[in-house]
Amino acid sequence: MKRLILLAVIALSGLTSCSTYNRMVNNEEAVNAAWANVETQYQRRADLIPNLVNTVKGYAQHEQSTLEQVVEARAKATSINLSADELTPENLAEFQRAQSEVRSALGRLIAISESYPDLKANQNFLELQAQLEGTENRIAVARSNFNTATREYNMSIRRFPANLIAKMFSFRPKPYFEADEQSAAAPAVTF
Repeated sequence: MKRLILLAVIALSGLTSCSTYNRMVNNEEAVNAAWANVETQYQRRADLIPNLVNTVKGYAQHEQSTLEQVVEARAKATSINLSADELTPENLAEFQRAQSEVRSALGRLIAISESYPDLKANQNFLELQAQLEGTENRIAVARSNFNTATREYNMSIRRFPANLIAKMFSFRPKPYFEADEQSAAAPAVTF
């Protein structure tokens, strides 16, 4: 009888461990999928930038340095390829810095358009500007979804007794996206 009870306890423990492991795998895959969505939105923005720069070039010949900064920031941001397996706080911070430089350069480029009434009225420019705005919103949603998936994953590997299985199979916490230092300051609106 004692052997039967012992076998039942071992079997139940094994099933629970398998279920816990599978839940961790599912959560980790959710983080990987959310990261892929973040990268997709950043790539969408990077793909729109050359069209925007070329549209502005025709109107703003003497704004060459700003245009070059946008192109340079885009090149730097697209050169950082970060897979979900390489998500460390340091790598994610470097990725965020590069994307922040792109956002800042785009902001300067959009500000230049204020000096060119014909450019502001150009349909191509208006469409590209709207697409970039939509892309920035998609990036924000993708980053939020990534943080939600990361939270679920991190909680699943830290809870007891799941943390024992997580350590046994080398599940490591994933870093979160955090707000840029620049986003702490409210943008100045002038008329």
